[in-house]
Amino acid sequence: MQENVLDFQDMRQMPIFSSFTDEQLASLQAQSHELVLQAGDVLFREGDPPQGLYVILDGEVEIVKQIGAQMVVIANVATGSFVGEISLLTGFPHSAMARATRTSRFLKYDAEMFSVIKESPVAQLMLVTMVERLRNTESQVQQHQKLSALGKMAAGLAHELNNPAAANQSAANQLPETLAALQAQTLKLYAAKLTTEQLNFLTELQGTLVERAAKGTNLNPVEQCDLEEGLMGWLDDNSVDESWRIAPPLASAAMATEELERIRETIGEERLPDTLAWLESTLTIAALARTLRQSSTRVSDLIKAVKAYTYMDQASEQEIDVHQGIENTITVLQGKLAGIEIARSYQAKLPRIPAFGSELNQVWTILLDNAAYALANTVSEPRICLRTSQESEYVLVEITDNGPGIPADLQSRLFEPFFTTKPVGEGTGLGLSIARRIVVERHRGMINADSRPGETRFQVFLPIN
Repeated sequence: MQENVLDFQDMRQMPIFSSFTDEQLASLQAQSHELVLQAGDVLFREGDPPQGLYVILDGEVEIVKQIGAQMVVIANVATGSFVGEISLLTGFPHSAMARATRTSRFLKYDAEMFSVIKESPVAQLMLVTMVERLRNTESQVQQHQKLSALGKMAAGLAHELNNPAAANQSAANQLPETLAALQAQTLKLYAAKLTTEQLNFLTELQGTLVERAAKGTNLNPVEQCDLEEGLMGWLDDNSVDESWRIAPPLASAAMATEELERIRETIGEERLPDTLAWLESTLTIAALARTLRQSSTRVSDLIKAVKAYTYMDQASEQEIDVHQGIENTITVLQGKLAGIEIARSYQAKLPRIPAFGSELNQVWTILLDNAAYALANTVSEPRICLRTSQESEYVLVEITDNGPGIPADLQSRLFEPFFTTKPVGEGTGLGLSIARRIVVERHRGMINADSRPGETRFQVFLPIN
């Protein structure tokens, strides 16, 4: 660590001093020192008493706090900002450590400059109260934001899980009755003492119909309806009871009237009703089994998506697939995105990047949730476009919606804490601020927005290395 005398022109180039007069700069210059730190050097440690205000002329500082047994980076402060102000004004020890991530130059103002504030009990009380209130407000709003996001995710998952769960319950309730009917019909055919040729015919036909039903008929609804009506007409003409119940399962296996004629010829008219009822029960049970399998698979896929979304049981930082994170987020938000067209333009073989996966998924959640909110009841054909590409040393993710857009005079404030374009009570104003903190401070990336009527685009740049 070394100190030098700061050149007057260096101060003039700093944006935070741009509004100062020459006299004010001269006064500040006389009271300042230049401080140079190498990568890894500590500016101040957690628990140290306040020693001054540090303005970053060039370089970067990471703010690190010990949480349990781990040292966690909670912020990165870049050129043109200052650090140490809270402890300096309140008189409290530093609550975190600041260290340079690369060779950095600082403008240092000693603590003695602020002695007037320290000597005034009223001023100090006001500052301490102000800082505590700001901390409490931000903490409460962030907690509300997390609970709100959790509530939305839970509601979406409940909606998505309800459909397969209801299908499972319906199939499970119907299965015992259908199995009992199949058993009774099987006993009837057994009592009829069919020949070996007839039994082989029915066994082969049963397997063929079940296989065809599993593959589907590829018929449109009108063609499917016509097929069912044709089968019902044949069944009625041949005195088969409950044609309305037997025809739909047979139609699901694409059975033609020619096959019904063959069954009658092989089995005989007397045993035709029992044979068709047996086939109907067989196909119904196969359909119920498919429903149970598909619904269970859907529930399993949703659980896998949630685990992947939260990176449960995985290291917090690892090399991740950006596409997988986006798709897991879409799965979790399906209820929120219902009715919105999702267009994808993903670059093939996009590089994996080192990142905090669950935090990046929080960014995608915020951006997609905002897009869905902007599209709600505003356009007739809502659409969200997702595009990824590699831009030099960065992975670029673009999320664009065709909503009404954000007014031009508000766009510069989008990432400000507590600023929101939503009506009172519908937004905390911390969503995009949190997204920016995750992208910029946690991942050393960039995030920006551009909006006009019919097109609002957010771009997220994440470093590959």
